[in-house]
Amino acid sequence: MTTLKKGDKAPDFFGVDQDGKPHQLEDYKGKKLVVFFYPKASTPGCTAEACDLRDNFERFQANNYALLGVSADSAKAQAKFKDKYEFPFPLLADEDKEVIEAFGVWGPKKFMGREYDGIHRTTFVIDENGIIDEVIENVKTKEHAAQILK
Repeated sequence: MTTLKKGDKAPDFFGVDQDGKPHQLEDYKGKKLVVFFYPKASTPGCTAEACDLRDNFERFQANNYALLGVSADSAKAQAKFKDKYEFPFPLLADEDKEVIEAFGVWGPKKFMGREYDGIHRTTFVIDENGIIDEVIENVKTKEHAAQILK
């Protein structure tokens, strides 16, 4: 699965958010960037995770962090998710899975005895110079901000 690790250069990704606005790694130079991948917009775990990040957004900003959510949902689904829960950060609509695959978070999963390919809930913390500072694979959806802002 995820082959990227602490100390690796972050992938030079390019994607568009819920409003069609482009985002790439270079846009965040000089800031710490939290890129969190989640399986599906508006599902219980993904909602809990994103809401926890939203509720701690001022703490992230105070520590020079930018946040970027990514899933394979459509821009319309991402916009609905963002508007419903008033997220102050963009959500990439990565339907072609280019960003998802660049970070290595797409692969086999198991749910209720069924195997399928999907997004592994993983968060990457990237430093001001584009180097991965941390990879969080065991995401606690209701306490995710605390996992990042230690």
